[in-house]
Amino acid sequence: MKLILGSKSPRRQELLKELGFEFEIRTKETDESFPEHLSVEEVASYIATKKAEALLSSLNNDEVILCADTVVTIDSCILGKPYSKEHAVEMLSQLSGRVHQVITGVHITSLEKSMGFSVQTNVHFHPMSGSMIHYYIDTYQPFDKAGAYGIQEWIGHVAVKRIEGSYTNVVGLPTHETFEALQNFMK
Repeated sequence: MKLILGSKSPRRQELLKELGFEFEIRTKETDESFPEHLSVEEVASYIATKKAEALLSSLNNDEVILCADTVVTIDSCILGKPYSKEHAVEMLSQLSGRVHQVITGVHITSLEKSMGFSVQTNVHFHPMSGSMIHYYIDTYQPFDKAGAYGIQEWIGHVAVKRIEGSYTNVVGLPTHETFEALQNFMK
């Protein structure tokens, strides 16, 4: 079976390469809205499934597609990608000194079958000063990242007190669970 990654994310591409998989990248713009009745725990899986379904018509018989979506949640609210510097400051200020959840939904599908799962990691942040937050935003421009941060960047080294769960899940793809799911799916 030929693996297709339905993601433009350089972080997901790197993690999947590090797992030893060869793959092709294929994406399609997909509406990432979701029904309001979904719990925050269900949203990432719902969007990952939508991304996979959008690419289903492009699949050949010998292809498997993997799509993922990551959300950052705190106080039962989803923090998406910031749309401005002020919005990023607001998000990071909300995360400062607190615990939040990062949930990645993964969906794997072929023309014959599909499966999905999600992984949640708790991330504990140290309190961050305003100058730390502004330095991070000005230096790293985290506008393409849910919750306005990338754990693999400077902020992960200085602000993350600890995590409970998968580190790679916070980066954007829970590698252990993805590896096992792909191994079983492609048998």
